[in-house]
Amino acid sequence: MSYRLEGSILEVCNCNVLCPCWVGEDPDYGICQSILAYNYERGHINDVDVSGLTFALAGIIPGNILNGNFQVVFYIDDRATPKQEAALRELYAGKLGGPIGEYVKLFGQVTAIERVPITFEVVKGKGRLQIGADAEAELAPFTSGTGRTTTLNDSVFSTIDGAPAYVGKASKFRLAIPSLDINLNIEGYNAIQGRFLFEN
Repeated sequence: MSYRLEGSILEVCNCNVLCPCWVGEDPDYGICQSILAYNYERGHINDVDVSGLTFALAGIIPGNILNGNFQVVFYIDDRATPKQEAALRELYAGKLGGPIGEYVKLFGQVTAIERVPITFEVVKGKGRLQIGADAEAELAPFTSGTGRTTTLNDSVFSTIDGAPAYVGKASKFRLAIPSLDINLNIEGYNAIQGRFLFEN
């Protein structure tokens, strides 16, 4: 059993900037309500090619991120074939180990798995994410006085372990999941972009 996945992430939550979770602190408002999407530019899970697909999750982190017990909804790109969907389900069930296997140990409850259209775009540093009818966000990284992207490195927690995070702000963030009692429509809150390479 093996996988190798390379691509980009977009992540938005209701915490202030910068995100406290990445440095091991508690969410700004007691709980974190967030969305996160991985766009697989190149990759395989066992013998299944998943290049071009996006996998997303949304939900609630009920306290300090290191304590886990997340309540999440998984979103599988509706362009996935049955074999690709099965491979993604196996991966995010933690059955293939490695960095993703460690990450999913933080999930206390997966409340639903849905197939939806997912839009994932990054153009000149600006990101746009739409997950079915449940979520949408527009985000951009901070930059230095010389125009270089501001990065966070060597943090205690990361959804892209081993890579820098491009920290920024979301000009738009909407998330509606009635089953989790989430109904957000906010702007100016935390956003993160990044690159990843996961393999096992």
